[in-house]
Amino acid sequence: MRALARAIDDHELPAVEKIAEESQEDPFDVLISTMLSAQTRDPVTAAASARLFKAARTPRTMAKLTVKRIERLIYPVSFYRHKAVHVKKTCRILVDRYNGRVPGSMEALLTLPGVGRKTANLVLILSFKSQKNICVDTHVHRISNRLGWVRTRTPEETEQALYAATDARWWPYINLYLVTWGQNVCKPVYPRCGACAIRSVCPRVGVTRVSRR
Repeated sequence: MRALARAIDDHELPAVEKIAEESQEDPFDVLISTMLSAQTRDPVTAAASARLFKAARTPRTMAKLTVKRIERLIYPVSFYRHKAVHVKKTCRILVDRYNGRVPGSMEALLTLPGVGRKTANLVLILSFKSQKNICVDTHVHRISNRLGWVRTRTPEETEQALYAATDARWWPYINLYLVTWGQNVCKPVYPRCGACAIRSVCPRVGVTRVSRR
């Protein structure tokens, strides 16, 4: 983890972390941009989030947008129609149930439409400075298994396994480090093992072909 911490300095932050940094970790910005980011490339997430926040900066104003307007603003994020519905419903709930504020507990976050454990964990880590959560997306799931830290089939299984397999001091940073590494070096297909800062300690579980670059 220390080696990765040094190595990621050469790469851009993932989109949601960048949005969090620019918004001073505003929970609403982190929540909405993470909802949009699922199965979507970072540049698309960043652009869509910027358009949406320019049109509406708060849960109250965003809840007043029509689903069609939200669709147009966030296109072409993956599943933009479903996400538009979830964004509007979530904003309505934030206004009606939480006085326009994003709740700071896993239980409450999971009641919001379109919010799963990945999104909830990232909001808790970035906006509420939780030291007790691990956010697992596809990159974290893939790399954790390649490193042999876990042997799991789903991101949900990986999250629970990582609590047992890793030191708690690293939990808030696992997502940042592994997502950045997964986007740039340890890619899904043809990972760049020759350029990897931790190749000497990686068993490359399941890796059959690597990039020559």
